[in-house]
Amino acid sequence: MAGRVGEVTRKTKETSVRVRVDLDGGGRTKVHTGLGFLDHMLDLLGTHALLDLEIEAKGDLHVDAHHTVEDVGIALGEAFGKAVGGKEGIVRFGQAAIPMGEALVEVVLDICGRSDFVYNVTYPRPRTGDFDLPLLKELLKAFVDHARVTIHVNCRYGEEPHHIAEGVFKGLAVAIRRAAERDPRRGGEVPSTKGTL
Repeated sequence: MAGRVGEVTRKTKETSVRVRVDLDGGGRTKVHTGLGFLDHMLDLLGTHALLDLEIEAKGDLHVDAHHTVEDVGIALGEAFGKAVGGKEGIVRFGQAAIPMGEALVEVVLDICGRSDFVYNVTYPRPRTGDFDLPLLKELLKAFVDHARVTIHVNCRYGEEPHHIAEGVFKGLAVAIRRAAERDPRRGGEVPSTKGTL
């Protein structure tokens, strides 16, 4: 069966981003964005989704991190969309509840061809290290819009911002792994009564 790989290069006056996603990988990651905390979150995503994930980003970090984070989300979404293709034979839905220490985060995903995003996550502090945590919402929104998926993220509770963020990305990873898996009972059919997604 052909590999499910998506590769995207995005260049603007503000950023240069290259992303390669292999849905049938083994969780190998090579991520360099210039933002250590973001690299950590994206490593978690690839590792726990069993994606082979390569991301190389250079951006105008002398301004702030916003352009880089958002453009990584855009390119990651486009690459994921290419990799999942016509969605033939996938499970389609995935969900995960992830305990990270005192925090509990739930992520539910539908690879449906429609972009909807619900993000019920608040952080007790707006930063961890030198990273602005609200930027994670911007990355995920860009991913949703360009992958054309629906994602609901709910943090049930938590005190440590790093734990909450890790729960979000580990939850997304497990949900992606489950939703993008090939369903042997479905064969090559698209998982929809409409026959297309």
